[in-house]
Amino acid sequence: MAKISSIKVNERKTAGKGAARAERRAGLIPGVVYGEKKEPVMFSISALDLDAQMRQKGFWTRQFEIEIGKNKYHAICQDVQTHPITDRPIHVDFLRVSENTELQIEVPVLYENELACPGIKLGGSLNAIYRTIVVVCKPKDIPENLAVDLTGLKINDAIKMSDIKFPAGVKPVEAMETTIASITAPSSMEEAIPAAAAAATTTEAAAPAAATK
Repeated sequence: MAKISSIKVNERKTAGKGAARAERRAGLIPGVVYGEKKEPVMFSISALDLDAQMRQKGFWTRQFEIEIGKNKYHAICQDVQTHPITDRPIHVDFLRVSENTELQIEVPVLYENELACPGIKLGGSLNAIYRTIVVVCKPKDIPENLAVDLTGLKINDAIKMSDIKFPAGVKPVEAMETTIASITAPSSMEEAIPAAAAAATTTEAAAPAAATK
């Protein structure tokens, strides 16, 4: 299940672009906690602290206890806006949640046991159509990732949404018959198939001509 991290941030009382620029010049990133039909709460967080949190595994599925002044807010990160040139964070949004909040959240897909996949051993490759899957669940049920076992899969085998063992209380938004990945043939094999088909066609065409002589 998802981890809960505690972070202490600064209360921010002034809104607007000018105030936000001043925060960034001071090495802070403006942010807001909103949701649960309550007033949004503005804050600023050290750019270094936010960077450290984002570098940790499972940032987007982790729950946070955000301490702003004397208050604490249970939330998940909803969005990190970045600068179009530097790609550095310029604003962060947290969604306030309670134990009964029903979330739609993207969870990373972890493809496991490639060494036990016959198709990959023969030179095939994993075509991962989905690297994340949107699921519906409550905060306590958020999985850190969704595991897909590649054991025994052969070339041209497809992996469906139904092949994932979703934890209790977690269900995907998309249909269970959705293909999320496949084992594709190596390029040498793909080239060999058309060549073999062409050779067979040539042979079949030559046979009637030989019979008329």
